Amino acid sequence: MELGAKGSSWAISTPHTAATVAGAAAFERGGNALDAALHAAVTLTVAYPHMCGVGGDLFALIQRPDGEVLALNSSGRSPRDADPAGIHAAEMPVRGPMPITVPGAVAGWHELHMNGALLPWTDAFATATSLAFDGLEVSRSLADILADPDAPHAGDPGLGPIFYPHGIPAPAGARVVQSALGATLEALAHGGPDVLYAGEVGRAYVAGLRERGCPITIEDLSAHRPAVLAPLRAPFRELHVSVVPPNSQGFTLLEILALVERLGVDADPHGPDAGMFARVVAAAARDRDRHLADPDAMVLHPSTLLDDGHLAGIADEIRGAAPPVTSRGMPRGDTVALVAADAAGWAVSLIQSVFWDFGSGIDEPATGIVAQNRGACFTLEPGHPNAFAPGKLPAHTLMPALLHDEHGLALVAGTMGGYGQPQINAQTIAHAVVRGRSAAEAVAAPRWRVERPEPEDAGARALVETGVPSVARDALAAAGFTTEPVAPRREELGHAHLIRVGPGGFEVGSDPRADGGALAG
Repeated sequence: MELGAKGSSWAISTPHTAATVAGAAAFERGGNALDAALHAAVTLTVAYPHMCGVGGDLFALIQRPDGEVLALNSSGRSPRDADPAGIHAAEMPVRGPMPITVPGAVAGWHELHMNGALLPWTDAFATATSLAFDGLEVSRSLADILADPDAPHAGDPGLGPIFYPHGIPAPAGARVVQSALGATLEALAHGGPDVLYAGEVGRAYVAGLRERGCPITIEDLSAHRPAVLAPLRAPFRELHVSVVPPNSQGFTLLEILALVERLGVDADPHGPDAGMFARVVAAAARDRDRHLADPDAMVLHPSTLLDDGHLAGIADEIRGAAPPVTSRGMPRGDTVALVAADAAGWAVSLIQSVFWDFGSGIDEPATGIVAQNRGACFTLEPGHPNAFAPGKLPAHTLMPALLHDEHGLALVAGTMGGYGQPQINAQTIAHAVVRGRSAAEAVAAPRWRVERPEPEDAGARALVETGVPSVARDALAAAGFTTEPVAPRREELGHAHLIRVGPGGFEVGSDPRADGGALAG
């Protein structure tokens, strides 16, 4: 869905219609873009429980009316009693109690609210609480996850009774009630974030997880603090691109765009240089996997990763043989992104997530909180900056983006897609900036996605959505990628959201691969 720029004073786009409507209602009640983003984010915990929730993390970029941009990082650490030596496997577990980390989303919501929202904190929870208690129809995205025969969720004591009545996955359109989650949201509305981080909800959540073998404590929760930072910025064409610093992977997008320019690559993802574009993506992903970690553990500072010398070395790699792809595979379900902006100059790109579909696969029944599995992003490789350790932030996939031109804010961008977020954002930006597509056209354009091969020695692989022109498919194959066709509008290619700022208002697009929409008024 797209609305034109003429006369619009606000805009919002999210992956679920209920969240978009909740955000628009916040604008209509006199709120600003922070209010709209907060109302939508809380609503998404009920509408897209497989992708985000109280038990997940949050990153955001906030533009204030004076033009200042703030980077919000509310990602949680591993438990202080975590025991890496107790993991007897070659890689971090993906499901179960071990990859659970401290949830940062609620603290992130509160930080967002405290930085200039106009409506009361309690208002942001009204729609979500009502939907949790009264029920909401299962979306197409959620139904696909529930119907997956390989998904482990039916046996979980929290997820099974809600989403698998009588042992059968709830289909699209079925109404599900999430009463425990509704009670938690109600408690947060009236008691604030301390209810989770130091109060009764947090204690019940921790007790339930410890029964499942997770070492997390209420002290781990109470120690959580969101960070408000200066963003990382780098130029691309006539724009400046802002992202959140590590532990976010945002710098990878800046690397991709800088390398495209350095190598003289035609940045049209549908053009004859698509293969070289993909090689840039692969090399940047490999660089991310070498270096991204808790900022206190990183050996190279982000400024070094973006300086001319470092980029020149990566460019030399790309000019040689096609690099192996080290980007991790795409989990089903993942993350939600949303974007909001208003005529007063407020803008938000927000991303929140439980990582894999339903995160750890554990829904703590007393609270209805799905525990994220963000610790799966750690490595067990000794000496690696991102090696699993107690009390540590993992390398993180979440990466909102804002783009500015000489007149001010130009684009508000965000996408789901796990480790593929940098390349999805890069393609969306290229469609909007290089090809001059509208916001709706840019997010809907057919995509390709490069991935780590499975098995490792199988060669580089690119998922190519139906509709990608043959010239681009041929270029990907010529660059050394085995192309694998993907049906149109599948979540394997992510779903992005974009606002373009014009002299008369906003143009906004919502990805048709999701269940949402865009509104402007």
